[in-house]
Amino acid sequence: MRKMMVMLPDWLLAELDTVPDYDAFAGVDELHAGLRAIAERYPDIATLHRCGSSRQGDPLWCLSIDRRPGERPGEAPEALAFGLPHPNEPIGGLTALHLAERLCADDVLRERLGHRWRIVDCADPDGLRLNEGWLRGPFTRANYARHFYRPAGRDQVEWNFPINHQTAYFDAPMPETQALMRLIDEHRPALVASLHNSELGGAYYWLNRAEPALHPVLKEVPRHLGIPLDRGEPEAAGLNMLDEAIYEAAALEKVYEKTIADGAPWFEGGGSTTWYADRWGALMLVSELPYWLDPRVDDTSPAGVSYAQALAANAAGLGELAELLNRSVDAVEGQLLAPDSPFWRAARFFASLVRDAAAGRRTRSELPASDRPATVAEAISLESHVHEWRLRYGGILLRALQGEAAVGNVRHSVRAALSEIEQQYADWLAEDTAGGELEPIEIRRLVSVQYAATIAAAAHLAHTL
Repeated sequence: MRKMMVMLPDWLLAELDTVPDYDAFAGVDELHAGLRAIAERYPDIATLHRCGSSRQGDPLWCLSIDRRPGERPGEAPEALAFGLPHPNEPIGGLTALHLAERLCADDVLRERLGHRWRIVDCADPDGLRLNEGWLRGPFTRANYARHFYRPAGRDQVEWNFPINHQTAYFDAPMPETQALMRLIDEHRPALVASLHNSELGGAYYWLNRAEPALHPVLKEVPRHLGIPLDRGEPEAAGLNMLDEAIYEAAALEKVYEKTIADGAPWFEGGGSTTWYADRWGALMLVSELPYWLDPRVDDTSPAGVSYAQALAANAAGLGELAELLNRSVDAVEGQLLAPDSPFWRAARFFASLVRDAAAGRRTRSELPASDRPATVAEAISLESHVHEWRLRYGGILLRALQGEAAVGNVRHSVRAALSEIEQQYADWLAEDTAGGELEPIEIRRLVSVQYAATIAAAAHLAHTL
């Protein structure tokens, strides 16, 4: 039985009312201009400085906000919030701007939250520019998918931090990650808010440690705004749940030990923001929100199929997708004019990721523990997950091939792969349309959840929640 819902504090309800309406997401230039305008309006407490550069030379900006005018470093704990840890997740950019505006405008709020703030509007400007084709709508799955970009694993700011633990080693963080490293090491934040979002499903969170007094508020905020909690298939198997829709962002040592104990190889690449910020004892909060509403993600009633069947169907669908992606990539390797473009790096990475995910789901479907009834939320999330990845990663491959055609690559292998992917992608979009267009969630409500979760976490640490 679910726990009884709690009432949100009056001050937090009042803050929800401050979030404006939005008709679009913000691109890189809009975010930078917004942060600059806030700094100009509040020079007594806000300072804008360039904290780094992207790999292609775009500036990374950080707004520092004092708790009180003239306050010196060390007089209050620090908080760091950053948007666009993944560039296909633009809710956080708007959240960062609204957080900055409210902190600067309201001295009572700053006192309640009790922190000095560092706010980065966009951690991956290069990647966000590759998503700007869909940010102003229309907010259909087709428009989103055709303009979608997500970086390869080694190109993800959030997963590029150095690690050195037993056989896990990585020491080549990219410039964007180095900028966050400098902020973390210089200011040693007590709170780090990484502003993520998902695509389908419901709202959920990651915390690096249990904070029982905070959990009820985190869960109630999306409910209050009409967004269900996500009770479907989690991002990865074997995650520890701290509470419903709140997952543990486990420490590096714990993840490493479990990986080795399971007999799996340690993944190559960098570590997460959570692992890096752990050195200063930070509370890590990751807020995940979907774009489209599907109320079934909150339905824990029996789906009429077993969990094993739902996993097996998912594995089969992902297996078909993996075969197409890997075959297409292999067919054009050595024939490309721009083989190191972000799209090709992503296409290769996700072709392998989908293949590995299919194998993992297939193995799990055969475990005795999977021989149980699936809930509606689990079955729906596993079913929609296949289609989501078709549109996402098939779309990245399509953009990579279209890019080759645009720069004059007329080799037969490229033309043939492009023709096949174009036809298959058109079929997937038609299938999506036939299933009915999902309702996009009002942007204001999405920003409201992230904003409220972030300030609630700060108030919790300040004992003023």
